[in-house]
Amino acid sequence: MEAPKDMAHFKIDAEVEKSSVFRRVLWTGKHSQVVIMNVPRGGEIGEEIHTVDQHLTFTSGTGKAIVNGKEQEVSGGSLAIVPAGAKHNFINTGDGPLLLYTVYAPAEHDPHTVHKTKEEGDQLEEEGKDEAPKFK
Repeated sequence: MEAPKDMAHFKIDAEVEKSSVFRRVLWTGKHSQVVIMNVPRGGEIGEEIHTVDQHLTFTSGTGKAIVNGKEQEVSGGSLAIVPAGAKHNFINTGDGPLLLYTVYAPAEHDPHTVHKTKEEGDQLEEEGKDEAPKFK
């Protein structure tokens, strides 16, 4: 698989706002990946540890970030950076969805990933069906 070589352009707030699925990969490059997420009311991303860095930008809603045991409130306009190896979770504490886009460096998911729900994403990851690409 070849990494993209051309510029990609998105109206990111609009992309995040119109997405009704839990997780959708928007773009994947050789060294990074952009993913949009819609965490439903009362939902969470789920506690996890990645081998990649992750930058999460919240566009609307309110939530709680927990990274290596430290808690921080997040809302539209917040940026949370999770270094590789950090245990983390993001919990929606608001009355509506928690909307965000995240950059993984390098990629964490299959470039065609669309998870309608957290449960679907968890299952596909456990089955090894959501693996990052191996570019030439």
